[in-house]
Formats: sequence, structure tokens, C-alpha cells
Amino acid sequence: MQLVQQLKPSDLSIRFNFAVDMLHRIDVDNDFLQRIIFTDEATFHVSGHINKHNTRIWGSENPHFIIETVRDSPKVNVWCGLMADRVIGPFFFAESTVTKEVYLDMLQLFAIPQISHIPNIFWQQDGAPPHWGKIVRSYLDTQFPQRWIERDGPLAWPPRSPDLNSAGFFLVGICQGQSLRFENNRHYTAQDTDYRSH
Repeated sequence: MQLVQQLKPSDLSIRFNFAVDMLHRIDVDNDFLQRIIFTDEATFHVSGHINKHNTRIWGSENPHFIIETVRDSPKVNVWCGLMADRVIGPFFFAESTVTKEVYLDMLQLFAIPQISHIPNIFWQQDGAPPHWGKIVRSYLDTQFPQRWIERDGPLAWPPRSPDLNSAGFFLVGICQGQSLRFENNRHYTAQDTDYRSH
């Protein structure tokens, strides 16, 4: 099972044009794709509940898989960036809700310092409300002039397109799969506790 946002008819041409533009940029600059940092956040629940947005179950038969949920279970929000040759993060937010101010702090204090030495980086993020705050967009304009990809950014990210983001459809899925397997194991030791905290 894979739950995704429904594409609207107008999204298809926007996604197509975005793909054509990216292919053109790669043709002009062989290193273009290596200079994009794809970013995403995910929520991990201590109870083992997972965000259905990033859940994929592949199989030839219906697994009849059920996950019981616990209301208001403790959770942690995690940000990560993915480039061709490196992973930036993960960054664990101390706050239970990521606001534009919280997201900007993470950018300024954690993410950007780790990549500031790499020239001509393109920053990609989706159009989540914390990313869209004016203070965040102004900061990205100063750090990545004409080199950030987001909803209505200098390079417009297609709406409802997490499948185009390698951090969203690949990295987060692997991490949540590991988290779910760990939670289902239920054999907690000191070593397991260390693993969970990382």
C-alpha cells in the first residue's frame, strides 16, 4: 500500500515541465544534480505508529497488516538532507511542532553551516507551511540566490510531488521501516536504547 496525495489535472503539465527543466539543466551542467540537496522532515512516534504519508508495503499478496495507534503518543520530528555524495543530519527537533521560526533556527544553526563551503548548492524543500514562512524564504534568498527549489521559489517545486524527492520517498521510508522493525522487536536493552536515541 502506498498513500500519496491525489494529483490534480493541472499538476501533470507542471510536473512534466519541471522534469524537462531539470533534464535541460543536467544537459547544460553535468554536475547540476550533484549540487542539489534534497530535504524533508518526518515524524517518528515512540509507540511505533508511523506517518502513512511515507509508508510503503510492497508485496505480491495483501499482507493484511494492521497497526494499532496510541492517541497522543510521544513523537519526534526529524529533518534530513540528501546529496549525491552525503547525508546532512539527521536533525532531531526538540519542539513537538515545527514552526517557521523553529525551522529557520535549524537552517541557521545546523543545516547551512554544514554545506556553506560547497559552492553553488541548490536547496530543495517541499511547500510545507514552516518552509513557506517569509522569514525562511528571505533567508534562503540570501543563502541561495536564485538557487532554491520550493513552491513558488526561484525554481518552482511541483505541488503534491513527494515522489520526486529522494529524501522523501527513499531515505525517510528506510528510516521508518527500521523504526517499525525496531519497535516490533520489543527486546529492549541498553544498546537498543542507544540505537533509538540516534
